[in-house]
Amino acid sequence: MEILNLIQQLRGQTEYVVNGSCTPEFEPLMQALRQVIPLNRKGGVALAVYFRGELVADLWMGLQQGATLWQEDTLSLSYSTGKGVLATLVHILVDKGYLDYDRPVREYWPEFGILGKENITLRHLLSHSSGLYDIRHVIHSAEMMLDWDAMLKAYEQAIPRFEPNSASAYQALSFGWLVGGVIEKVMQEPLAVTFERELVEPLGLTGEAYFGTPDTELERVARPYRKPPTTHSNTPENPKPSSKSPPTLTTTQSILKFFGQDPLDVRDALVPKKMGQFDLFSDDALQACMPAFNGVFSARALAKIYAVLAAGGEFEGRSYLSRKTMSQLSAIQHRRRDRVMPISMSWRLGYHRVITMGKRVPNGFGHMGYNGSGAWCDPDRELSIAFVTSYSMDSIGGDPRFWWLSQRTLQLADKVINGRRGWL
Repeated sequence: MEILNLIQQLRGQTEYVVNGSCTPEFEPLMQALRQVIPLNRKGGVALAVYFRGELVADLWMGLQQGATLWQEDTLSLSYSTGKGVLATLVHILVDKGYLDYDRPVREYWPEFGILGKENITLRHLLSHSSGLYDIRHVIHSAEMMLDWDAMLKAYEQAIPRFEPNSASAYQALSFGWLVGGVIEKVMQEPLAVTFERELVEPLGLTGEAYFGTPDTELERVARPYRKPPTTHSNTPENPKPSSKSPPTLTTTQSILKFFGQDPLDVRDALVPKKMGQFDLFSDDALQACMPAFNGVFSARALAKIYAVLAAGGEFEGRSYLSRKTMSQLSAIQHRRRDRVMPISMSWRLGYHRVITMGKRVPNGFGHMGYNGSGAWCDPDRELSIAFVTSYSMDSIGGDPRFWWLSQRTLQLADKVINGRRGWL
């Protein structure tokens, strides 16, 4: 396989061989993966699926970076897909009695409980109903996001934009410091230490999941093939609109406004000041702890974490989550229209609904990420899937490639369930 890939590279071809393995029933995923990869563009992907407790697909193809082929151990920055992983860590800590969904955050983090945040609970943070979705007016520069302690202090001084549970606004960037901050205050140790001990090591995922990539692992992280970020600009960061005419909206902002979103809410949640000068794939950014959007994972690790949830908290002979906690984390908290996300989310405690191209997954949940990554589980089918990529998609509303792969995976799982119920 590797030799064939290299021959194709030398010939200038952009279609890569799919590496890895599948059980016979899930082999069609290899062709599905080929079909969704952009032609004449550089990049790579990985796909992993667990079904009834077994790894039934572990696939990868394309380029990691430069001329380096995507490897079995390649890691991918997965943007908001990491929110679901962070939430899973929270639920483990709830199950062990360290945290409670409905106790005010100020009881764990006293400095947080001021300026209208006195009654905010962990449930509000996990369900994006705290009102703390703004980052643009909380910090003065995107570079500040590299400083964990400074970000916690910034959100101690932040003022919610609405009363807790009175509305829904996706905490696109703030989620990691809010939820991760609670964990750190309770456990009294760095978030990465708790993450490794409570989730990564028990699942055998050491070296495959990070919030803050160690410098020794940086070369394993897939880097996107795109232009570097702007380093300077001759125009002001926030030009004042003319008093004679309203500010001109970008195409994206116009679309959001057409669908009833306030473009300023979206900007405030997603775009800190000087974001154009911030390189999320620099070594400094990859090593920083920004758990809402810079978690680095293999697809296999993400699929295994969700396999635990698909199995009801019991996996490979070990109990990770009780039935009570599973019932709470998977329950829909509200169906309100979100101020930031342009589609219906059906927020759970740290997860949202599953998006596919037709197959229904009413009890499924997970989290997608900007640029195309995503992971979810379906307890009804005992199924989990994860997809990571270094191709550029530039979408916060999900990636049709992952929707299609999810759809195909569901079709194959249903074929097994309906036709060969004794398999596995």
